[in-house]
Amino acid sequence: MEKTWRWFGKNDNITLDMLRQIGVEGIVTALHHISNGEIWRSEEIKNLKDYIESFGLRWSVVESLPVSESIKFGGPDRDKLIEKYISSLENLGKEGIKTVCYNFMPVIDWIRTDLDRKLEDGTSILYFDKIRFAYFDIHILERSGAENDYTPEELVKVNILHRSITSEEIDELIDTIIVKTQGFINGNIKEGDNAPVAIFKTLLKKYEGIDKNALRNNLKYFLGKIMPVCNQYGINMCVHPDDPPFQMLGLPRIVTDKNDIEWILKSVDDNHNGLTFCAGSLSAGIHNDVPKMAEAFCDRVHFVHLRSTEVLPNGDFFEADHMHGRGHLIELVKIFEKCRKDLPMRVDHGKLMLGDGDKGYNPGYSFHGRMYALAQLDGVMNALKALG
Repeated sequence: MEKTWRWFGKNDNITLDMLRQIGVEGIVTALHHISNGEIWRSEEIKNLKDYIESFGLRWSVVESLPVSESIKFGGPDRDKLIEKYISSLENLGKEGIKTVCYNFMPVIDWIRTDLDRKLEDGTSILYFDKIRFAYFDIHILERSGAENDYTPEELVKVNILHRSITSEEIDELIDTIIVKTQGFINGNIKEGDNAPVAIFKTLLKKYEGIDKNALRNNLKYFLGKIMPVCNQYGINMCVHPDDPPFQMLGLPRIVTDKNDIEWILKSVDDNHNGLTFCAGSLSAGIHNDVPKMAEAFCDRVHFVHLRSTEVLPNGDFFEADHMHGRGHLIELVKIFEKCRKDLPMRVDHGKLMLGDGDKGYNPGYSFHGRMYALAQLDGVMNALKALG
């Protein structure tokens, strides 16, 4: 597999020269300065592509060309937004950039409640605490009917937390869930926005009446519209699994398990309608057998995210070491190396370690933690190659 790295552009504290030195071959990036829903112009694409290539690297994957919320919930302007999306794909295709990772998660992307959970060895990881998330849902968002999504035992724990949580902890929870894990990804809410909870509630309201079938049909509509340009330029669209892969905040999620993925791939049965196989997202669902899913969908996987999680009996989950956890990454490397040797892969959500905590990196995208994970998986790939 091609060793790639998610890089956040020329303002990223991690430089392309650093990445070349640690064995990265391809870059996963986007035009982060262009607003969601606007056209990616050819000159902007070429400028960034040329810059990447000047370091002896290649722009392997776009992650991501965001799908506007109005396309997801089927707003009155969705056709105009899809036309702009098609123009961006056409411009990418003309520059020879053929792999686009995107997601169809309503309102919110990946969800964690703690960005700096300390481990005994001094490193720290991303963590999802179900009770703290339930507190956010019930007492901060004050979402109607939220209590029905949790067990009586969980509600007791939420009420205990309600009596002890501090205002500082509440602010940190809001910042973690709504702002820090979202602003650098989809642009719905960003650092410095006033009243992020109010903005978030407004976004949630747009999905009233949108159930799983409606969201599925909106994705099918979107894919049907863009497939002609994908076929013209050989562009592979790779939908990213929902993270975590289950329903949250009363929103439908449609990329959570084997049945969901089968539905998407069959709904527009074209090889350019494919999957980003994110082992971390899928392994956070106790219902998913990740290696079996890799075998089932290998021929429609066009991009791989190699990370792993552990799920606790109480519903909490956390980012596991890349050699352990429910992602079974060694087994995945075996499967994908056998099936699709040309696949771009990137490691994801590395630990905070060796002083990375104060470098201002985006959550989950430290330098040393990802470098360590890349070295581990590079070793796995080379060992498997040597063994034949």
